[in-house]
Amino acid sequence: MAEENGHIDAGHPTEQGASVSFPGPPPHIYSCTLTPELVAKAREELQEKPEWRLRDVQALRDMILKEQPNLRTRLDDAFLLRFLRARKFDYDRALQLLLNYHGSRRAWPEVFQDLKPSTVRHVLDQGFLTVLPYPDPQGRYILCLRPGKWKPNDYPFVDNIRAIYLTLERLIQPEETQVNGIVILVDYTGVGLSQASNPGPLLAKKVVGILQDGFPIRIKAVHIINEPRIFKGIFAIIKPFLKEKMAERYVLHGSDLASLHRVIPRSVLPEVYGGVAGQLDLSAWSRTLLESEEEFVVEFCQPDPLEGVLLPDSSLFEGEQNDDTFRGLRSQLYYCY
Repeated sequence: MAEENGHIDAGHPTEQGASVSFPGPPPHIYSCTLTPELVAKAREELQEKPEWRLRDVQALRDMILKEQPNLRTRLDDAFLLRFLRARKFDYDRALQLLLNYHGSRRAWPEVFQDLKPSTVRHVLDQGFLTVLPYPDPQGRYILCLRPGKWKPNDYPFVDNIRAIYLTLERLIQPEETQVNGIVILVDYTGVGLSQASNPGPLLAKKVVGILQDGFPIRIKAVHIINEPRIFKGIFAIIKPFLKEKMAERYVLHGSDLASLHRVIPRSVLPEVYGGVAGQLDLSAWSRTLLESEEEFVVEFCQPDPLEGVLLPDSSLFEGEQNDDTFRGLRSQLYYCY
């Protein structure tokens, strides 16, 4: 895979031999990489004013240094901008998101300990997830999840969470993704009772908590396809933890791929989703992630960033379900199955 000008060649979905690139990370010293169209979009949707951008970053940096002087976090412009954009330049909410982001590591050590692509190679090889190498018409990259590819006896479900988190970390680096957000496509083909009942409500809440309140990314839509009857039980586990705005972004298509193509054009999707793209190299994202190994070692294989930091009680993982709740939801899964 060639890397030129910060972009990684991933192949083109419509013409074999042509190329399209996953966007690369921004420069170490911040320089805006947004097109004029995306600058206008950021102004309208995120309240980002180019003339005030670095002033806003400095304001957030000052808040961190004053209110959380012991927090071990990156303070460079590019990093802090992720949190400001994710919270529409509200300083207080951006700071809370940053604290949640680091707090997730302490609250869920089995996900974040030794977190790097080589430790989830088996998840990537299994085909549980990929990112399509071509964005949708709104410029949003599409994260594809295929839970049916996971077999509970092969490895623990938490490894899937590790692979998803690393993927989000790589996706959020380019500024265009910070502004456009991403789309998630979940294909439930092959999902049975063993996959559906394994994660449980506590694990579901932790995943939703990170996606909604612990990571600086905008999830603009979640499309579900080929969902079985059992999905009613799966969604019953997830829905109580979703904010109303996020719940409204879930779209169930069943086996009606025509309805999916109305929101994601056929040319963007590989042949396995009924598109006309021909055979895409769905391993391109795995290579992209694995080639970022050193970067993730620097980012995650370090001491606890919250060591010595006094935080108020976090709501990120509060309200853990008791056994009775889990048994009730498991019974509902059996009923739906």
